[in-house]
Amino acid sequence: MSRADEIFIANCKDILANGVWDTELEVRPRWSDGAPAHTVKKFGIVNRYDLSEEFPILTIRRTFWKSAIDELLWIWQAKSNNVNELRTRVWDAWADENGSIGKAYGYQLGVKNHYPEGDMDQVDKVIWDLKHNPASRRIMTNIYNHADLSEMALYPCAYSMTFNVSGNTLNAILNQRSQDMLAANNWNVVQYAVLTHMFAQVAGLKAGELVHVIADAHIYDRHVPAIEEIIANPPKAAPRFIIVRATASRSKITNIPSSRPRSPSPSERRSHGRNSCRLFRLGHRRGRYAAGHSEGRQAAFCRAHTRKDRHRRPPDPCRFPRRQTAQGAQEYCFNSR
Repeated sequence: MSRADEIFIANCKDILANGVWDTELEVRPRWSDGAPAHTVKKFGIVNRYDLSEEFPILTIRRTFWKSAIDELLWIWQAKSNNVNELRTRVWDAWADENGSIGKAYGYQLGVKNHYPEGDMDQVDKVIWDLKHNPASRRIMTNIYNHADLSEMALYPCAYSMTFNVSGNTLNAILNQRSQDMLAANNWNVVQYAVLTHMFAQVAGLKAGELVHVIADAHIYDRHVPAIEEIIANPPKAAPRFIIVRATASRSKITNIPSSRPRSPSPSERRSHGRNSCRLFRLGHRRGRYAAGHSEGRQAAFCRAHTRKDRHRRPPDPCRFPRRQTAQGAQEYCFNSR
């Protein structure tokens, strides 16, 4: 069993057995039939993933990791707030007629601020500090900007990242105010595990721990049967995640050219085994980040991503019956809203 499976199963069992229901309260989300979408929740869940040991993607259910990383790069690389620049459709319900989600997510990361080192946005400041001041205890981002909340289509859920360098290891903390366990938990874990690997590579470090702090971890009432079915599935061994080293001219997360990444060399193929998956191209259409071998049959999520469907639109990452989707404050998307 992978560590990610173990953590997810333990979290869900704890929420179902010991969580608090909000059935006596008025709630904002509604199901498509107009019924209130109630939840059972646990407060203050903290999960730790050792990225040096395994890649924290679930094997007991499918996580559409290409779509997750596409969205991650839409926010952190493109720093965009326009859904027309995103290949997945997870944000369409929140966009206006022009495709904008307001001053949320990527917009906040792209705002330039004045620092003693010069004017730069939050992402570039993290990169600068990791390269030039790794001992700093101030390496963090925050997109929960109260001054702009009224102009956001949705308040940020995964709102803060804190980075800390210990020796040659980069550790990170993801703070999240709200988490839909069925739809978004592993989606977010995969995204920010990849982000930590990317920052580590750019700074010449090794990825260490990702600590995921969730204030409100919840399961919707109509999601309970699906959760019970998922956690009963037989787990598999964890896959392995590898980022192909970039050249010096391609070592900046915020400006990676869209040229085709190189294929693994024969020596790399031998070192990763005969059954290694092929190299995937991941990322925003205005930039690509070469990522990703996963060890052969251990990579449950690789099986459907064959060469013949490489150009197919990624499926909806929350492919559950529409009747189970909360309407209004639809918390099935990547940050559980």
